[in-house]
Amino acid sequence: MIRPMSLDEMRALLEQGRVGRLGCVSEGKPYIVPVSYILSGDAIYIHSLVGRKVRALRHDPRACLQVDDIQDAYNWRSAIAFGRYEEIADAGEREQAVRRLLARFPHLTPVESVPVHDGQSSVIVFRLRVEEMTGVCEA
Repeated sequence: MIRPMSLDEMRALLEQGRVGRLGCVSEGKPYIVPVSYILSGDAIYIHSLVGRKVRALRHDPRACLQVDDIQDAYNWRSAIAFGRYEEIADAGEREQAVRRLLARFPHLTPVESVPVHDGQSSVIVFRLRVEEMTGVCEA
């Protein structure tokens, strides 16, 4: 039987998940991409090179992250966290977020060393401030 998930169940799914699908609006159309992420407090942290999703989020900060855990057709969970894009510019906060991301995803380190012409990292670190969550499951 399909049922709504409790807030605790949704948080647990988001905390356990490693890959989610980030949804945003790009050029007036839905745009969804898989991302590695971590949930910490009321925020979801992600890092990315500048590209279509970052440009879209800079233009319209509304976004969501969908995460699921599918065991089989009768045992699955799915949650969506809705929030707003916030680019992390503060060096200390950025370093802390990157450290947490790399602790969970150590194979993401090569992208951190990609420089741009001004010698700064080309990696954007951002968070989605979670404003609302929805979720359903069948178990």
